[in-house]
Amino acid sequence: MTARTTRRTTATRSRLAAVGSIAVAGALILTGCGDQTKDDSSDTETKSSAPLADKLPASIAGKGVIKVGSDIAYAPVEFKDDSGKVVGIDPDIAAAMGKQLGVKFEFQNATFDTLIGGLASNRYDIAMSAMTDTKDRQEGVDSDTGKKVGEGVDFVDYFTAGVSLYTNKGDSQGIKTWDDLCGKTMAVQRNTFSHDLAKDQAKKCKDDGKKELKVEDFATNPEAETRMRSKGADVVSADFPIAAYSVKNAGGGKYFEIVGDQVEAGPYGIAVAKEDTELRDALQAAVQAIIDNGEYEKIIKKWGVEDGAITEAKINGGS
Repeated sequence: MTARTTRRTTATRSRLAAVGSIAVAGALILTGCGDQTKDDSSDTETKSSAPLADKLPASIAGKGVIKVGSDIAYAPVEFKDDSGKVVGIDPDIAAAMGKQLGVKFEFQNATFDTLIGGLASNRYDIAMSAMTDTKDRQEGVDSDTGKKVGEGVDFVDYFTAGVSLYTNKGDSQGIKTWDDLCGKTMAVQRNTFSHDLAKDQAKKCKDDGKKELKVEDFATNPEAETRMRSKGADVVSADFPIAAYSVKNAGGGKYFEIVGDQVEAGPYGIAVAKEDTELRDALQAAVQAIIDNGEYEKIIKKWGVEDGAITEAKINGGS
């Protein structure tokens, strides 16, 4: 799963979870007389290995699993490697959080624009998918119409990312800023922050009496990139980590190039239903714990995205 010179109050994505399993349970010891007693030391061991387990709602703790809705096609934030394993920044962070909470984060694939709806229908416990924390999403407001369309969600912020523009390599067409997009065709992932920015820029081009910016939206970012590769679009917009990863890796680094600077840096948040305050607070504690113990820094460095690191896990820190 996406910065700019326009407002960050528009809702979208502009998009952790692999697996961390903690074994909990008391060991049964058989005495010589056949009695069975619980080894009390196991409770202490469990608490030390999952120090935040008691913060989880009983329903989650009992299952030992947090179901995560995610668009698993947004490298390097979340994607499938050659073996089909879900990997990336989000899965790694989720696994580290799982060690703190004593649960497994189980990622389930879905298109980005269905994730908040999946929370509302209880399909997922959380959504973690490079999703930008915005006021519109917090309040359940449609960014196009300004109308209330849902209850909204709460966010636990865990990363910061701006938005970048990229083109086919050697074909930048003089694009350096968003104002250079008038007269071009842009491909974006649907309902992301980049999509909102693109619509804002298209309106600005029109209001300024300039040539039209055509915006084509797709279910996934790879589809948008494919459209540009086939010359159906001039430029793609995505969150900076995604754009940088594609530029470095697509076609062995021969397909794309970033144009201009990233804009509109804002927080990624783990989305939680408004009523799930206990789960939200447990997640916040877990994110803060891995920041404090150094695991977060290791993950961020592993993926080369140190510029997006945070030092405080805020709730609803987006604007």
